[in-house]
Amino acid sequence: MIYIAFLRGINVSGHKIIKMADLRSLLEDVGFQDVLTYIQSGNIVFKSAVQLPTKLENIISNTILDQYGFEIPVIVKQRSEIEGIMANNPFTDPKDIDENKVYFVLLKTEPKAEKIKALSALKFENEELVITPKCVYLKCALGAGKAKCDNNLIERKLQVEATTRNPKTLLKLLDLSSD
Repeated sequence: MIYIAFLRGINVSGHKIIKMADLRSLLEDVGFQDVLTYIQSGNIVFKSAVQLPTKLENIISNTILDQYGFEIPVIVKQRSEIEGIMANNPFTDPKDIDENKVYFVLLKTEPKAEKIKALSALKFENEELVITPKCVYLKCALGAGKAKCDNNLIERKLQVEATTRNPKTLLKLLDLSSD
């Protein structure tokens, strides 16, 4: 089965440095096949016979901890899940996408209904969000750098691990993961 893994918080401001070539080798050593990485922020496409994304998350996380000595949040999705997330994007204006105003906050687990309701009730100037069980779709009129509703806030409010990617990255990962 084809999977896409997202690492959170690596290679940022000189912290938690992992070279992608080294990461590919490490994951091949633990049994993943056809491992590809995309940019330095921790996007990995691979094949595995393991059927449980949570087990794959643990394998990747433990492998990084053993090799580098730090913990990294890892989210693994099946290719079809990413296709579904992209297909359900409510913010499809090509201009917004081209100007990097649209983001996908990928959720590791499904948030509780009351947490979704509480976050949905919050209003952010120049920002819109749509919350689903697997993704928070975020549109930032002023760009992510000025957003109040960011990955950290979403994690705190929903009480789930998350990582954010833009549409171009997800499209590239889908391209890399096609047979």
